[in-house]
Amino acid sequence: MNKEVDEESVALVLSELSERLLSGQAVTLDSAIAEFPEFEVDIRDLWGTLVVTDAVGRMRLEEAQKDVPLDKKDIPESTSIDGFLNQSKGQDDLPPVLPKTFGDFELLEELGRGGMGVVYRARQMSLNRIVALKLILRGSLASDDERIRFRSEAESVARLSHPNIVKVYQFSEMGNHQFLCMEYVEGQTLSQFLKPDTSAELIASILATVAEAIQYAHEQGVLHRDLKPSNILIDNEGVPHVVDFGLAKHNVSGTLASNNGKPLTRSGSILGTPAYMAPEAAGGTRGDVGVSSDVYSLGAILYYCLAHQAPFVAKTAVDTLLLVLEQEPLPPRAIRQNVNRDLEMVAMKCLQKPTDLRYHSAGALADDLYAFLNNESMLARSGQVADILARMFRETHQANVLENWGLLWMWHSLVLFMACIATDLVHWSHVDNSASGWRYFLLWSFGFGTWATVFWILRRRMGPVTFVERQIAHVWAGSLIAIGSLFLLEMYHGLPALLLAPMLGIISGMVFLIKAGMLSGTFYIQAVALFLTSIPMALFPDYGHTLFGFVSGCCFFFPGLKYYRQRLANEAKQLP
Repeated sequence: MNKEVDEESVALVLSELSERLLSGQAVTLDSAIAEFPEFEVDIRDLWGTLVVTDAVGRMRLEEAQKDVPLDKKDIPESTSIDGFLNQSKGQDDLPPVLPKTFGDFELLEELGRGGMGVVYRARQMSLNRIVALKLILRGSLASDDERIRFRSEAESVARLSHPNIVKVYQFSEMGNHQFLCMEYVEGQTLSQFLKPDTSAELIASILATVAEAIQYAHEQGVLHRDLKPSNILIDNEGVPHVVDFGLAKHNVSGTLASNNGKPLTRSGSILGTPAYMAPEAAGGTRGDVGVSSDVYSLGAILYYCLAHQAPFVAKTAVDTLLLVLEQEPLPPRAIRQNVNRDLEMVAMKCLQKPTDLRYHSAGALADDLYAFLNNESMLARSGQVADILARMFRETHQANVLENWGLLWMWHSLVLFMACIATDLVHWSHVDNSASGWRYFLLWSFGFGTWATVFWILRRRMGPVTFVERQIAHVWAGSLIAIGSLFLLEMYHGLPALLLAPMLGIISGMVFLIKAGMLSGTFYIQAVALFLTSIPMALFPDYGHTLFGFVSGCCFFFPGLKYYRQRLANEAKQLP
């Protein structure tokens, strides 16, 4: 009964936090734990899920807003926007039914909708010019966060003066609607502009121009943070223009602040479009969003131009976010065979999950695209030995999961060393080989099987198990089965006990080789050490297991210590 009550209480707390996130309130992990300390473990375990649910909930809310019906028959065509708002009986926050007048503007047609606003082609009557008018989507229902972001877009673009970035003419408010008056670009979005036979040279030229515009924005201290094909307009002369700075961040080296000094980006928030979002942005708390995040998004756009689909495609936004965080994209040529190889390498360089493996700036990306157009040497094609070695021995984007394993690996090194000492003690006692074979089998199979179960239970108590951790666990389980099978093979073939012991080094080396590819290139060192250990184990069988226990124990202990300290350091940073 108490368990049911506790589970119900946890559900109520999580529901409350989810509603706050969706409503736009600034809820952080630390503030949630401070308010509900008795549920700290559950909140920590499910915080990532709450953040993703928040992002998806916002997307669904935006989609729902697009489908809200308006009864046009009850609204006279001549009614002004103010009259329309007064007659809409509680629907005064919905975009107007066209045609309408909105102050000095005559709304002509809806061009599109985004996360916070709806954009119209309009005529500014006082100047008799065509403009793009963007209204905040939810009017008085908009949260303070949405209003601040809407104003931020105006401030971001107003400081930019570039031929490939749309200009802002005016920012103001009328009734319950904030609005932006912007330069109108007649043309198509990049996704509409692309054709199956669009040449690689044209794609490179467009993306180079866009990258130069983004480099200019970065130099002015503005990050875009929502680059995607629909936010690039191609005018009738084929010139690209970057639009929609609604998620822009001022001061690349610092934090974008609102009028009252409150940061716009709360801890753990997910901003942007999942399919074109950098991993550090998709994770919410997995790193600072910066210049390299826009570079990633530019690479995702280039990928779209080449493959005619985003780097990651899934049925739901949550699934897409998980792909961005955990998987590597397929090369575009695996989707479309005629993709240019050089542009493919440029796109894949941008889409590297470690930020330092991407182009260091949007300008560097533009330079490489121009090098492609001029048939010059490209950075994406470079393969210096030092660069290759640096990539081999670096951590992958999945290495952070080892912070959950650090302390457990240190315990595992002790258990492993003790098991090896016990094995040699049995061997040194000179007991009958037929009986000792079963002793070794029981020790290494059931003994380690029990420890593996305890290990896994302890890991699960620390939080949700990720996909890569399940993969590593299966590899480890496979190695235990292989080691246990060695003793059975010795007994079946009547071989002396421990004759196949050197295979322990081979099997364990293979496990670390897999870890090197999945987690960190430094594990190549452990793999080589274990492979080499099999040689002295064969030469000195009386001390083989002791030697193996020492080497393998070190292989687990020192990485475990490193990632345990890393976890403590990260936890200390989160303390108020």
